[in-house]
Amino acid sequence: MRSRPRQSTLLRVIVHLGAWLPLLLLFIDYYTGRLSVNPILDLEQRTGRTALTLVLLSLSCTPLHTLFGWRDILRHSRTLGLYAFMVAAIHLSIFLILDYGLNFAQILVDAAIKPFIIVGAAAFLILLLMALTSFDTSKVWLGRNWKRLHRLIYLAAALAILHYFWGLKGDIFRLQGDITRPLVYFSIFLVLLLLRLRPIRKFLQSHQIRF
Repeated sequence: MRSRPRQSTLLRVIVHLGAWLPLLLLFIDYYTGRLSVNPILDLEQRTGRTALTLVLLSLSCTPLHTLFGWRDILRHSRTLGLYAFMVAAIHLSIFLILDYGLNFAQILVDAAIKPFIIVGAAAFLILLLMALTSFDTSKVWLGRNWKRLHRLIYLAAALAILHYFWGLKGDIFRLQGDITRPLVYFSIFLVLLLLRLRPIRKFLQSHQIRF
């Protein structure tokens, strides 16, 4: 798909506005008192969902190119990934500062009985590694290892979904608790993962839809 300059500009605007809009709405809700009786939990959950959404959107750029020949979207994969890291950093800051008051001793105690904390930390560290090596100079320095390293984004997404699921204390085997959103995220992630399989990717490329 060959996009005109206007289409490329519009897509760039949509990507940036779409990344900032959830944070703007959260800011407005916080200062207008529209959050629940537990505003810190709201801040944590909404920033966490936004970060996870941005990760999945970043992962969807290549399949969209495979399906529709949409080359312009590939240029925004890194942008969406960096936005995901930024929001994840805000999510972590809310957890560390507002929730625990930088009481790291208590965090370590709770991490021993709440595995979602450890899983979330692991996902954030991977996103941090992705962000630090997202620049063109890193591609030159790492060579072929750059692509191998950045495939860890799939592991980060899987860990983030598990972190979200455990944090809600649902039971996926009994289909109890607040599991709808984590299941939706997992389903999208699974589809994106399957689209990376070579036979499926080749089939889609041979039946590419062009507009």
